Amino acid sequence: MQNNERKLDFFSRYLTIWVALTIIVGTTIGYFFPTLSTALGSYEVANVSIPIAIVLLLMMYPIMLKINLKEVLSVRTNSRPLGLTIVINWVIKPFSMALIAWFFMRVLYSKIIPVALQSEYVAGMILLGLAPCTAMVLVWTYLAKANINYALVQVTVNDLIILILFAPLGKFLLGVTTDFPVPFNTIFFSVLFYVAMPLLFASLTRIIAIKHKGVDWFEKKIIHKIEWVTPAGLLITLVLIFIFQGDKIINYPLHILLIAIPLLIQTYLIFYIGYFGAKKLKIPFKEAAPSAFIGASNFFELSVAVALILFGMNSGATLATVVGVLVEVPVMLSLVKIMKMNREKFGVVK
Repeated sequence: MQNNERKLDFFSRYLTIWVALTIIVGTTIGYFFPTLSTALGSYEVANVSIPIAIVLLLMMYPIMLKINLKEVLSVRTNSRPLGLTIVINWVIKPFSMALIAWFFMRVLYSKIIPVALQSEYVAGMILLGLAPCTAMVLVWTYLAKANINYALVQVTVNDLIILILFAPLGKFLLGVTTDFPVPFNTIFFSVLFYVAMPLLFASLTRIIAIKHKGVDWFEKKIIHKIEWVTPAGLLITLVLIFIFQGDKIINYPLHILLIAIPLLIQTYLIFYIGYFGAKKLKIPFKEAAPSAFIGASNFFELSVAVALILFGMNSGATLATVVGVLVEVPVMLSLVKIMKMNREKFGVVK
C-alpha cells in the first residue's frame, strides 16, 4: 500500500536543530576569534552589514520566484479565506504581539531582564509580529494536504501589503512600546530593499522564463534547482549573527527561553483565531488551513533583516527574531497536526 503521508524535506524537518547548531558554531567562533567579529563588523554602510545584506538578498530571491501575481485575480470567486488572512495578519497579529511582548518584558520579566534588553527584545518580537509568513506557509499547507494554490495567492497579497503597511505599523508599534527612535525611512527602505527588489527581479525572471520555456520548465529547472539557496542563506546569516551575539548567549542563556515563551503564546493565539474564524465563516478545510497557518508562522527572513538594519548584529532585537526561527518548526508541525485531526469539522469527509 502506498504511503500518501506528506513529509518535510530534510532541511525543514530539522530546522530547529540547524538553528541550534548555528548558535553553537557562531558563538564559539565569536568567543575564540574576536578579531573575526571585528573584521566582519567593519564591512558595513549605515549600520547595514554588507556580507549579511548580500546573503539576505540572495535568500529572498527563491522565495519571491514562487509568487504569481496573476493568481490574485482568481481570488474574486473565493474571497473569504483571503479576507480572514488580511484581518488576522494586519488588524490583529501586530497588535497582539506588541501587547504580549510588552506585558512579558515590562511586567513578568521586569526583575529578570535588564531594562535596556527588555526594550530590544520587545522590538525584535514586534518585528516578527509584523511579518506574517511567506515561504514556509507553503510547506505547512502541503503537509496538511490543503490548497497550495490558494496559499500562493495569500502569500502574494500578503507580500504586497507588507510593502505598504510594514513601515508605518513598525514605526508606530516600536514607538509606543520602546524608547528607541525608529526612523520611518529606515524601515521603509528595508522593506523596499529586501522585499520589493527581490520581488521585482523574481517577477521579471518568471515572466521571461515562462514566456520562452513554459511553466513546467520554470518550476523544475529554476525554482527546484535554486530552492537550496534560501535555507543555505538563512544558516549563513544565523552563523554571522551569533558570531556577534556570543556575549549575550554566554551571559544570558536563560533569555532565549524567556523570549520563546511569549512567542509560543502568540503563535497558538493567532492560529486559533484563524482556526475558529475559518469555522465561523464556513471556509472549507483546504483554504482554512493556509488561512490559519499564514498568520501563526512568520516571515522571519524579513524580521531578521530589518532588526539587523535598525539595531545591529549584536542587538537583543536581532536575537529575539532569531529565537522566532528556533521555535518555528516544532510549533508549526504541532499546528499542522491539529488541523489534520480536525479536518472533518470544516466539512471534509475524505
